[in-house]
Amino acid sequence: MQSAPYSQQAPVDLLVIGGGINGAGIARDAIGRGLSVLLVEKDDLAAHTSQWSSKLIHGGLRYLENYEFRLVGEALAEREVLLRVAPHLIRPLQFVLPHEPHLRPKWMLRAGLFLYDRLGGWSGQKQTLPKSFAANLRKTAESNWGAGLKAKFTDGFVYSDAQVNDARLVVENAKDARARGADVRVGVRFVGAQRVPAPEGANARSIWQATIEDVATGACETVHARAIVNASGPWVKALLSSIDTPTTRETVKHVKGSHIIVPRVHESPHAYILQNSDGRIVFVIPYFERFSLIGTTDVPVAEYETPAITDDETQYLLDLANTYLAKSLTRDDIVATYAGVRPLYDDGDDNPSAITRDYTLKLDAQADSQGAGAPGAPLLNIYGGKITTYRKLAEHALEKLLPFFPNASRASWTHAPLQAGATPDALADVAQALQSRGLTAAYANRLMHRYGLAAESVIAQGTGEIFDDTFSEAEIPHLRDHEWSRSVDSMLQRRTKTNLLASAESLPRIHAAIATALK
Repeated sequence: MQSAPYSQQAPVDLLVIGGGINGAGIARDAIGRGLSVLLVEKDDLAAHTSQWSSKLIHGGLRYLENYEFRLVGEALAEREVLLRVAPHLIRPLQFVLPHEPHLRPKWMLRAGLFLYDRLGGWSGQKQTLPKSFAANLRKTAESNWGAGLKAKFTDGFVYSDAQVNDARLVVENAKDARARGADVRVGVRFVGAQRVPAPEGANARSIWQATIEDVATGACETVHARAIVNASGPWVKALLSSIDTPTTRETVKHVKGSHIIVPRVHESPHAYILQNSDGRIVFVIPYFERFSLIGTTDVPVAEYETPAITDDETQYLLDLANTYLAKSLTRDDIVATYAGVRPLYDDGDDNPSAITRDYTLKLDAQADSQGAGAPGAPLLNIYGGKITTYRKLAEHALEKLLPFFPNASRASWTHAPLQAGATPDALADVAQALQSRGLTAAYANRLMHRYGLAAESVIAQGTGEIFDDTFSEAEIPHLRDHEWSRSVDSMLQRRTKTNLLASAESLPRIHAAIATALK
């Protein structure tokens, strides 16, 4: 899986630092344009912010109140593209917005949803999801839009967005990039870099000389790159201290978002978007078959290495959910929690909920003494962003870098499905083929939604033991050998969510099987 070190070859075109959704998306886009790519990630793919999202591909309805029409329009257009790029990981989801007259009047909600239905289409991207409509939340023979809500909530609105398996979307982008020729190294830390003269001659642009380190062994390697992309998420500003480049004025606001997972609060397939008196909103989202995901919070933090939900955040989410839900939730109902830190570009707003979720790309290509007067090797720093717009962010990142690579393709191309993607009909055929091999419908569908078109190859040599229709022994070598997975947490949390889905009785045996395979 590893290629020869680039220090023994010509310089790589692009060194991408960070294996989150932005780094993986940029690596995929760049390799498809004909650039050589090396991506390094010190921990694991999607180990940080990218796995701790609200699991949504959405325009961001509440961003309309902050007049972020460009961001919302781009996100809604991207929602349609991504439904085609990864239909095994992204599926449509309807949201119910119960009306609370004292918070936002109906005319405001109607106007916002009218815009929401249309902003994505103004870019020329056809919108295929159902448009919003006013809904009766009382149970009828035809609908139950108010399932699980208190009886006092009698009317509201329904609109469409989509749900995503966030960590797997990162992995699939990295796998697609590798299949096209990118060198993706997980467990490899970026140590530092400086500009040095290019081998082509003194009048040529300088290049980057970087040091990377294998985290497991401590072995260091020198690599050369014509450009660096700093897509390290919460570490984007801190990482600059290890790169020999002029000080930047850009700053990052680290905002923590926390979620709780509880037993399913209603059996209908829709989600809720709940308004709070502080102006914020919280989602209640169906999560796999048995759970509901409730979040998120917005809390500015200084510490971003190991974020965790606080008691206050837990109570905030419970209090808002219980304002709407017929059956009250307590802390005892919480099955799991998680928290992630968003590296938002500091736009000067003191309200963490109002800070832009848009992305900002800052290019440094200043001349230096090593470049002998020529422009310096480019460094592109990625600030902010959201999982919905990762593909567009990657396109804009490449547009910034293309002037330095005149032979690279100018055409955008990542609207093509991921190699595991295809179409919903093709994926349904995969699930049917898996069932014809004796798998239950539940496990066949889980495999299909997890691996897409690659699902059949995962069990080509048999499944081994299948645990609770959630995970099989056959997945362990696949995750190890094809998805850079080297730990229990990587396999059972980020790649498969088996730690949430499997029974308490099965988990010790799954852990033992993984431990044996990783020896």
